[in-house]
Amino acid sequence: MKIPFLDLRKTYYELKSELDKTYKRVMDSGWFILGSEVESFEKEFAEYCGVNYCVGVGNGLDALHLILRAYGIGNGDEVIVPSNTYIATWLAITYTGATPVPVEPNQKTYNLDPNLIEQSITSRTKAILPVHLYGQPADMDPIIEVANHYKLKVIEDAAQAHGALYKQHRTGSLGDAAGFSFYPGKNLGAFGDGGAITTNDSDLARRVRTLRNYGSNKKYYNEIIGFNSRLDELQAGFLRVKLSKLDKWNQIRKNIANLYLKELGNFRDLFLPHFPDYCDPVWHLFVLRHTDRDNLQNKLEKDGIGTLIHYPIPPHKSKAYSKVFPKHFNLPIAENIASTVLSIPIGPHLTIEQADRVIDSIKKDLS
Repeated sequence: MKIPFLDLRKTYYELKSELDKTYKRVMDSGWFILGSEVESFEKEFAEYCGVNYCVGVGNGLDALHLILRAYGIGNGDEVIVPSNTYIATWLAITYTGATPVPVEPNQKTYNLDPNLIEQSITSRTKAILPVHLYGQPADMDPIIEVANHYKLKVIEDAAQAHGALYKQHRTGSLGDAAGFSFYPGKNLGAFGDGGAITTNDSDLARRVRTLRNYGSNKKYYNEIIGFNSRLDELQAGFLRVKLSKLDKWNQIRKNIANLYLKELGNFRDLFLPHFPDYCDPVWHLFVLRHTDRDNLQNKLEKDGIGTLIHYPIPPHKSKAYSKVFPKHFNLPIAENIASTVLSIPIGPHLTIEQADRVIDSIKKDLS
């Protein structure tokens, strides 16, 4: 039987009774936008992350975009961003009119290399936007040290890192603000799109609340030109149910990751994830690297093992940014990572037996 990369139906099957009750409660309320479910989820998720404020928005991209805009970042400004990330991180910057300035990752962790940031800072730099890629926290202390020296904001892209720890502190509480995604496949995923910002900055939280709702705090009284980006009541209700299971589900992911790390560590040309002692990742993805990635993926597909590539094209090589970064512009570390990464199945409903099958297939295909 085929092992899918991720089977989201099993989440519903596990929580069916609670989710169905939530659906009925919200539908019976007759209130579907910015009501008690969103307010309750915002309070609960802020407490979970260890911050004072959470603001629910439409999706993870909007979360980052609205943070940047609320901080006044726009035309003529620059934001330091990893070269190795999903394009949404860059798009959030571009939406404001600012320019993403890519910095290469650490070759072991794939996250933004703090040692390379300072050389890319100019008089136009306003913020650093590290990504906690694949569920592993970036090395935040040296990033924040550089930011403080140059008086820059630090905005976490925590879209893949719900519950991850950096030196015993949760992602979402490490910088000036953080953007989360609740896309269905995330560790904490809705049954549709959704996102949130977390922060201890009361002024920022207030500005994002205004921006997300047409620039208004009171209906028909629009203070600024805003957007329509609101976490809806039904998704907030579902997220409240799933938040109570998040730590348990993250532990299952860790158990599977530890099994992969133990069993797949002795193959030449196969590179396994590396995580430093300062972090406790939540394994949103388990990403291998192999010099003949495409061949390995094809073999696993024939074995019935679902895989994905996160991400095959670095943002600077995408057509979307071809006018900003010409063809001869190269970022070799990001490009090498993109050509060798392969994500194998991991998730809270993947069984140990299925994980063993994945391991056996990889061992066979690499022998």
